Amino acid sequence: MFEDFTLTSFAPAKRYTNGQLESQSNLVLRNKQLVSFVESISQMVLILNKYRQVIYANKSYKDFCKTFNEEPIIGKKPGETFNCRNAFKSVNGCGGSKVCQSCGAYQAISESHKGTKATKECQVLTVDNDAIDLNVTATPLELEGEKLTIFSIIDIRDEKRRKSLERVFIHDILNSAGAISGLSAILKEIDDPKEMFDIAETIESAAGSLIDEIKAQREFASAERGDLQAKFFEVDSMFILKDIQKMYVNHELNFGKQIKIHPEAEYTNVNTDRVLLNRILGNMIKNAIESNSPNDEITLNCKKRNESVQFSVHNKSVISQNIQDELFKRFYSTKGAGRGVGTYSMKLLGEKYLKGKVWFTSTPDEGTTFYIQL
Repeated sequence: MFEDFTLTSFAPAKRYTNGQLESQSNLVLRNKQLVSFVESISQMVLILNKYRQVIYANKSYKDFCKTFNEEPIIGKKPGETFNCRNAFKSVNGCGGSKVCQSCGAYQAISESHKGTKATKECQVLTVDNDAIDLNVTATPLELEGEKLTIFSIIDIRDEKRRKSLERVFIHDILNSAGAISGLSAILKEIDDPKEMFDIAETIESAAGSLIDEIKAQREFASAERGDLQAKFFEVDSMFILKDIQKMYVNHELNFGKQIKIHPEAEYTNVNTDRVLLNRILGNMIKNAIESNSPNDEITLNCKKRNESVQFSVHNKSVISQNIQDELFKRFYSTKGAGRGVGTYSMKLLGEKYLKGKVWFTSTPDEGTTFYIQL
């Protein structure tokens, strides 16, 4: 039986009516050879009309979407079927917001409308902070005068995650291990007890960073699998701020940037997982440390907001608009391939596991502030 044609209320523009959609879908269903083919392959397949609306979805794609959205697929555009957060930024839905122009799926479908088969990679972040990496192919199709698109999708999350995490993990581990190795070699050449003690302390700190990186990678992998267990306890907000300030003021990444606590930061208790909150605030601080503003000052703050507690990390640099649009995607980074876990994990840990809200503001007048509200 044909699916329910109830359309989404947020996307009234450039869409066929329910009756037109049913007619187009029946056009596909009558082509038994086409239906048999798309149902026989392991790839996920959609057939789209000229407005990018789904008029047919094979079982593989329906099964894929069930984990994100239980609503009917027919009549929606691809991003709406798996709850891409950008699909809800415009009244036109998927493809209607400015950031959609850089989406691989949007680009591939656009090329198919010009009569060209196109294959692209597509990375999306859902409204529930699930990151999806897809390889998509859009192929033009004409049936009885209707210009359609066969849109095939391969889920490449596991492959991308493995490769990127390997690069990130190896990069960070080598940095810490290299520092320990170099300092250990120097230690053998020194006779002065005080200098030996200072270097030993630095080695201890580098070893601590190495352990911390291993723990961070373990937490992140567990969070992505969905089996991370948050442990909630009452924690003093100022204890959190002072602890994270102490941790990063002399961090190996920090070359002289001041980290201070705002004089009006408020003392309050918050029920949260302290380790995960420290990880999120630490990533916010690292982001500020690695900004291109020399002699910058990083300010930590905490405010009570009715029944919530809001932590923030501010610095004077500004993030360009094109970077702002992509910042919370997994492995998106301006620092090279395989980086960018930190900003994505802020959202993943803060919203999915701490049940809070994570966002940022960035303007030339106010600088950049990252927030987490719990």
